[in-house]
This record gives sequence, structure tokens and C-alpha cells, in this order.
Amino acid sequence: MAHAAALIVVDVQNDFCPGGALAVPDGDGVVPVANDLMARFDHVILTQDWHPSGHGSFASYHEGATAYDVIEMPYGSQVLWPDHCVQGTDGAAFHRDLDADRAGAVIRKGRNPAIDSYSAFFENDHVTHTGLAGLLRELAVGRLFVCGLALDFCVRYTAEDGAAQGFQVTVIEDACRPIDLDSSLAATYEAFQAAGIPLIESSEVQRDPL
Repeated sequence: MAHAAALIVVDVQNDFCPGGALAVPDGDGVVPVANDLMARFDHVILTQDWHPSGHGSFASYHEGATAYDVIEMPYGSQVLWPDHCVQGTDGAAFHRDLDADRAGAVIRKGRNPAIDSYSAFFENDHVTHTGLAGLLRELAVGRLFVCGLALDFCVRYTAEDGAAQGFQVTVIEDACRPIDLDSSLAATYEAFQAAGIPLIESSEVQRDPL
């Protein structure tokens, strides 16, 4: 495996920040840390939740459902969310203070109205690729540093899928914030331990870490 490193900044969008439709507590607190981290990497990739209106993961799409209900979809259990990150809306835009111009690529996920997409590698059917793995391999990247929103959903599944795809993955904890829905944060720590994914602080990241 090649030794180049990449930083994956997950879903630092207005709807996941205070005042947004699906706000993560202190979500905007990751912005200055992420900006500082991006300056240390040659390869920076942003992910962006990018749902069509009426997405199947929205509670409003299901009659009688309320936000945070869990239903069964053809691909498995699905949390129903408030409408968020609808394509072309201000809520879907990156936080205005995020230094998005440093990114070499943006991976948009959740575009299929029938399937949600937490991971930057796969939609929630765990079959449909986003193209991120191929891009990283073309860049000769072997090690990933992951941060962003939310730690216990999109960051978690991006990190797990990256490790399963053969990348060496590290999560930068102080550049993430969790939702902690129904003990999801504890489950995330357990999953990282099981997968051998370390959690570090941004102060431990050197420029272009190898």
C-alpha cells in the first residue's frame, strides 16, 4: 500500500451546524480545527450530503412518521431524519468559514432518493460505490485521517468503510462532534476499537503525515 496521506473532512455543512435543520451540538466548533488540519495535507477531500427533496430518509416522506423514528428499508434499518442538506439549498452549502477551496475533490453522497448514504465510500446498501476509493488509489493514498460531522454517523461509517477497503484510518476526535442518538457514540467507540481505528487529537497530526 502506498504511503501518501489524505484528509477527509465529512459534511461540514450549514444544516449540521447550529441553526441548521439537523444541527450537531457545537457542530461549527470543528471548522477552525478542520481549516488548520487542511493546511497540513496535500490531499484534502470534502464530503457533502446532497439529498434530493423528498428523500426516503426524511421523516416527512413517510406518512405518520416523526424524526428519529427507525424503519426498515430494503437495505436495512434506517433512521428517519428531518429534511436536511437538500440539493442547492443554503443548508446543503459548506459552512461559510470552512476553507473549502483547499479541497482537491468533493464527494457528494445521498443523491439516490431511495437510499441514504452515511459513508463517503458506500451508500447505505453497502454495495453502491461513491468513487472515493478509486480516487484515493489513483492518488496513491494509503493512509486516511477523517474528521467532521457527525462523529457517530457519517464520520464513523466513512472510517469503518475506509479501513475495510484496506486504508490505514485514523479519526481526529477534536475535529469531530457527535449527535449521540440512542447510545450511538458508545457504539462508535466500540466499533473503532474492534476495527483497530485509533482516535487522536489534531495536535498529534504533522504536516503530510506518513
